[in-house]
Amino acid sequence: MSLFIKLLGTGVSLLAGFAGTKAVDVIWEKVTGRKPPKGDKDDVPTTLRSALTFALISAAVSAIIQVLANRGTQRAITRFAKSQDIV
Repeated sequence: MSLFIKLLGTGVSLLAGFAGTKAVDVIWEKVTGRKPPKGDKDDVPTTLRSALTFALISAAVSAIIQVLANRGTQRAITRFAKSQDIV
């Protein structure tokens, strides 16, 4: 069951990362009025400041999501281990 919880934690982490990326993109577009700098072929030229700001914000959100997902997985594993001890 611990393997199942770890896999579930990985899945939650991936989904949360995807949602976080989309949220950063939407918020960036609403705040700046431009599409986020992604480096696509059809991407409009952006300033270095804009690209670095977007990269820092994206990295911070990604790190927060990773920490929260890891903590949640550890809590679930601990809770599962305690419930097995009781039974």
